Amino acid sequence: MNTIGWIVLIVVIVVVVVGIVIVASTVGRRRKQEADRQRATELREQASRDELAARDREAKSARAAADAKQAEVEAERLRREADERERAAAAAREEQQAKLSRADEVDPDVETDRHGNRVVADGAVDDTRRGDVPPPRPAGEATTAAPATAAPAHDAPRIDGITGQERRPEDRQL
Repeated sequence: MNTIGWIVLIVVIVVVVVGIVIVASTVGRRRKQEADRQRATELREQASRDELAARDREAKSARAAADAKQAEVEAERLRREADERERAAAAAREEQQAKLSRADEVDPDVETDRHGNRVVADGAVDDTRRGDVPPPRPAGEATTAAPATAAPAHDAPRIDGITGQERRPEDRQL
């Protein structure tokens, strides 16, 4: 082989090697691009799933906020209802106390002051009365009840609840 033959052979080998490198890099680039496309598709699908999950969380959050608002409205309604019932109970209690006071005014056997308040044995006004339960007695105090037909222990005039006329204990009919 002569020198020209060697040069041609070297040039051919270099051209073949360069061609192989170019083909290999092109194929590698295409593989990488295809892999990148696949990865991008996967990321988009994941983002789509994440968006649905985010929308679901937002919807749940909105429902929770609406439930909380509804609970606040319901709590306010219940507070108002409780206040109204408390006012009604207080009015019923006042009416009950007024009826008891009126019964004390009419009953000739019950001592009352000039305002219609029940007076206990020592002359003090009984302001603890609730219902028909008598006030508590101090410890050690004897409990002697007067007979139902006994005359009242006072001589103060009373106003008849039906006729509105004044009456005295001695005028009481048995």
